[in-house]
Formats: sequence, C-alpha cells, structure tokens
Amino acid sequence: MESTDPRARLLALVAEQGVTLSGMSALLGRNTTYLQQFVRKGSPRKLEENDRRTLAQFFGVDEAELGGSDDSRGQFAGQRRASADWVDIPRLPLGASAGPGSLAADALPIGHLRFSSRWLKRHGLDPAQLSVIEVEGDSMDPTLRDGDEILVDRAPRTLHSGVHVIRLDDVLLVKRVERAGEQVRLISDNRAYPDAERSLHDVEIVGRVVWKGGRL
Repeated sequence: MESTDPRARLLALVAEQGVTLSGMSALLGRNTTYLQQFVRKGSPRKLEENDRRTLAQFFGVDEAELGGSDDSRGQFAGQRRASADWVDIPRLPLGASAGPGSLAADALPIGHLRFSSRWLKRHGLDPAQLSVIEVEGDSMDPTLRDGDEILVDRAPRTLHSGVHVIRLDDVLLVKRVERAGEQVRLISDNRAYPDAERSLHDVEIVGRVVWKGGRL
C-alpha cells in the first residue's frame, strides 16, 4: 500500500472535520501550537503514541495514516469499538452574532463535532447540555473570529464573568458578560465596538462558551 505523509493526512482530516490544529492540540492537552509545529516545522518528528491514538480515534482512521507502524492497522476495529470514548455534539444552524446580531430560531442539527468523553468529564461538562454554533461578526475579535465554531454549555449555573451566548431582544449574541448586582455589562473584545449595560432581567443567558475552533 502506498505510504501516506502523516502531516498531509492530518491536515486533510482537520479540513474534512471542520476543526483546527490548535483545537485538536487542546484536545490532546497540549500547547495550542503543538500540531502546527508538527505539520509546519516537523517538530516533533513523529507524534507520540498516545497522541496519535487519540487523533486516530477522533477521526476514525488507522493509526498508520498518522505515522504509526503497519501493525497498528489491525487496531482499527478496536478503535471502532472504542467509540464510546467519544461523544458527538450537535452542530446547530444558528449564528451567535459577535456583531450587529442575528435572529435565532429552533432548528434541527446540521451535523456533529466529536469530543473526547474523558475531556468533557475532566471539565465537568454534560454532553446532553452541549451544542456547537457558529460565530458571526467581528466584535469579539481576536478572542472569537467570524466563522469560528464554539461549544456552548447550557447547564444551569450561577452567572460568573466570562464569554457567554445570550439572547437579547430576540437576538442571539456572544459577548463577554460581567454581572454587577441587577445589571450586566456586555463587553466586546474588539474595542471598536462599544460596551453595553442592561438589566439582568432583560438578558437571557443561553450558555457559557467553553471551547472554540476555527480556520487558520
């Protein structure tokens, strides 16, 4: 069988799945530049076994495609059986605007993103309370860019400062939220956009943003 360049194969898999090298590095528990350096600079020369296995399971491919030995091809069936180690989180056809706003509506999933069950558990996340939506606009730039996908935790929690998806005047927005008594401050990380302050009763907290992924 013709050998495959593991770096080129990883780039292709990332593009097919709609994720990023930095996001996958975070999934491995690595520095966000780990896989970029592997692909672009050849450092490390080979992926460590545990990292290669995690990526192969995530993408549903043989480890050999990512630089493993030919012996690893026989492990593919075992990787399939290990699918319980992964959770498919629904991608919803909604845009959380980081700019002027977009209307939100009930909709069926248009696909899924796969996350490690171990990673979700480590961060205290319940898969049933998670969904993936897309960022629209640039008011949260550079934290979140137009077209980024974000993992939203809808589990009821006490409101703490952080990046949240909110519903305001029937518009779905993603903003940095700070609470001050019965008021909330809605902050845009892009300082070209003004901040706003609204009554807590006017703002519906849809969920907390706990992960992002996007194109390089």
